[in-house]
Amino acid sequence: MKSKPRKVNEAVVSGWLFFRYLVIGAYVGLATVAGFIWWFIYYENGPKLPYTELMNFDSCSTRETNYPCSIFSDRHPSTVSMTVLVVVEMFNALNNLSENQSLLVIPPWSNLWLVASIIFTMILHIFILYVQPLSALFSVTPLSWAEWTIVLYLSFPVILIDEVLKFFSRNSGIRVTFRFRRADLLPKREIRDK
Repeated sequence: MKSKPRKVNEAVVSGWLFFRYLVIGAYVGLATVAGFIWWFIYYENGPKLPYTELMNFDSCSTRETNYPCSIFSDRHPSTVSMTVLVVVEMFNALNNLSENQSLLVIPPWSNLWLVASIIFTMILHIFILYVQPLSALFSVTPLSWAEWTIVLYLSFPVILIDEVLKFFSRNSGIRVTFRFRRADLLPKREIRDK
């Protein structure tokens, strides 16, 4: 409420805000894929595949491999990946408490409805993972503590990235400007002023 209202011809999503969305979206995508790759390559209880084997999974049945093709039907990597996506979006919801203010200034408990919805969402997600008929229905599997740890490691940086971007937004006069709107699509001044 402290900031002035936007002008009628000003875009709702500015160039800088669009850039922030791109950066956050790119990180969300990378973290989701990283969870999948981590399970196959690095996880202690995973198959520890070489990267080339993972990239050529679709031709597993037609070539000679040191690994059984059945490992690619395991539900753990996709469950890790989906859980990273869910948790990173919950952290991202906290980022959106304010467009430019830090979570240190506007803490999560300033919007208890948001906190309650995040808790409710996580309870539902855990319920889907650990209750047998639901886990079979959603094609997921329960995660171990090590898998939950990597989920949190991959998800939490979205808060740090957005905090850095918010810091620049507050303290820098530099703005990235993009024009996505055409002037001829705006209502004519005479019609708008009536």
